[in-house]
Amino acid sequence: MSQKLKQGFMRNVKLGAGPLRLLMNLWPPFIGAGIHVERISPDYLEASVRMRMGLLNRNYMGTHFGGSLFAMTDPFFALLVMHNLGRRYVVWDKASSIDYRLPGRGTVRATFRITPAQLESIRAATAGGDKHEPTFAVDVLNHKGEVVATVSKTLYVRLKPPKPAS
Repeated sequence: MSQKLKQGFMRNVKLGAGPLRLLMNLWPPFIGAGIHVERISPDYLEASVRMRMGLLNRNYMGTHFGGSLFAMTDPFFALLVMHNLGRRYVVWDKASSIDYRLPGRGTVRATFRITPAQLESIRAATAGGDKHEPTFAVDVLNHKGEVVATVSKTLYVRLKPPKPAS
């Protein structure tokens, strides 16, 4: 198996937003936690995710397990930024934090948004080859629109160095 296929091979597969959404909904950790990707916009500037309460994501207190709330927010800012910047950039999740505000009951939702201005800021900060660590935040909302948790994600972004001529 080639090095490209060993790790991160999905990054090299060109998928539209719809097929990526379908594949993510078949990902076992999401299925087990009851996480469903409702929408990824065709321009990869927005994604919406929901998680229903179920036996497999309920904690001892009868509310959403905190790890499942965290998992429903995990990959999305990195995916949105990665798809918008393209293959010339390295994009990784660097750090995350979650602030639990209310017990999560029933179906909860999160909508991830990045703006063209944020993307331009990242491009400008990395143009010289420097790393940039932008932070994004998303609220997880209950059916009443109340904030159950706020998740902050810090990404590591860098322009890949040019490949040396052979």
